[in-house]
Amino acid sequence: MTDSMQETQFSAAANRDVEADYGPVTDWSTDFDILDPEYVVRPEQRWAEQRAECPVAFTERRQRTWLPVKYDDLSDIAHDVDRFSSRDIAVVSPFDVPINDIFPVPPISSDKPTHTWARRLLLPAFGPSAVEKMTPITRGLCEELIAEHFSDGHGDVAADFARHIPVRIIAQMLGVPLSDEEKFTGWVVGTLQEGFQNLDGAMDVLGEMTMYFAGKVAERREMASEDRPDDVLTLLIEADTDEPMSDEHLLGTCFLLLIAGIDTTWSAIGSSLWHLATHPEDQQRLRDDPSLMPSAIEEFLRVYSPVTMARYVTEDTEFKGCPMQEGDKILMAFPAGNHDPDMFEDADQVLIDRKKNRHFAFGSGIHRCLGSNLARMEMQVAVETFLEKVPTFELADEDAVTWTGGQVRGPRCVPIKF
Repeated sequence: MTDSMQETQFSAAANRDVEADYGPVTDWSTDFDILDPEYVVRPEQRWAEQRAECPVAFTERRQRTWLPVKYDDLSDIAHDVDRFSSRDIAVVSPFDVPINDIFPVPPISSDKPTHTWARRLLLPAFGPSAVEKMTPITRGLCEELIAEHFSDGHGDVAADFARHIPVRIIAQMLGVPLSDEEKFTGWVVGTLQEGFQNLDGAMDVLGEMTMYFAGKVAERREMASEDRPDDVLTLLIEADTDEPMSDEHLLGTCFLLLIAGIDTTWSAIGSSLWHLATHPEDQQRLRDDPSLMPSAIEEFLRVYSPVTMARYVTEDTEFKGCPMQEGDKILMAFPAGNHDPDMFEDADQVLIDRKKNRHFAFGSGIHRCLGSNLARMEMQVAVETFLEKVPTFELADEDAVTWTGGQVRGPRCVPIKF
C-alpha cells in the first residue's frame, strides 16, 4: 500500500473530539461513560444498579450509544445480525462512518456473507492441533519470563509476565519477527488503550501497521511457494476463498489477529494473577488441588471478562422499549452479562469450582472469538507455570495497581512480592 493510498484511507477520520472534557456522569441511565476511571476499576456496582434501574442505558456522550447489561439482552442482540451489524465494533468510533467502511478487520467487522468465508478460512490456524503445537512453546516462554523477572522475591505479573506471553505466541503463529515485540505492544497501547483519548495517535498507529504488514506480505509473495513457512501469513496469501481476497482484507485480518491476540489475553492472564495475589485462599486451593485449574480459568474468564465489543444499528428499530436509530452504537458489555444474577448464582463472587458456567467472555453468536481455545491454553499454562515456579505471592503495593478499560479491560501494573 502506497503512502497516498494510506492517506486516502485515513482521510475519513472523524472530527469527533474524543479528548473533550465531558464532565462527570450525573445519571448513568442517560449519560454513562465506560471510560470513567471508577467504572474501569470497579464496574460491577454500576452494572448492578443499571440492571435494577435501566437495563439498557443510553448516552449521547461522543455519539448516540446504548449499553445493555443483562445476559439475555446481550445474547439476543448478538444473534440478531440483521438489525445489529458488526460494521462498527469500536466502543468509541474513531471515524464518522462504520470502521468496516474505512479500515475493515475481517472477520470480526464483517457481516454475512463475507464473514462466513473469512472466518472459515482462519479456523484451522486456531484449531486443536494448532493449539496443541503451541502449548509446550507457551510453557517454555512462561518459564523463561519467570526466570528472568521473578528470581529475587518481587516482580510485576502484568508488565513482566502477562504482557509478553500473547504477543510472542501470536507473532510466531502469524509469521512476523519476535524481535518486533515492542513495536507490536506499542501498537496495542496506541489503539486499544490510548486511542480513544488520542485519535491522532491511533491514526498514526493504523498507518504504521498497514505499511508494516504490506511489506511483510510483499516479501512473502516474492518467495517460491515451496519456500514459504507454514504460518498464518502464508495461509492468508495462498487462500482459495469464496470471494477474491483484497489486500485491504488481508492486511486488516493481520491487524486483527495481532492486536486482538495480544491485549485480550494479556488482560485475562493479568486479571487471573491479580485475583490470586489478592485472594490467598484461592491461590492456596489451586496449589493444593491443581485439578481445579480448568474450572478456575473459566471462572476468571467469567468474572474478569476483558472484552466489550460494539454493534451498529442498521435501521430505526425498537429493542426492549428503547427507540434505536440507524447509525446508533450498541456496546456489547459481555462482562456485564457475565455478572447477571439471573444467569449466575452469586454472580459477583469468584467460585473457582463453579460447575455451571455458561459465560460469554468470548462473545456470542457468529462472532464468538475464534481464538478462544488458544486464549484458554495460554491462560491455563501461564497460571499453572506461575504457581509451579513462584512461591506464595501477594501484592507488593495495592496502590500501584493500574487498570485500563474501554474496548479491553485489564490490569497493566500488578507488583507482587513473595
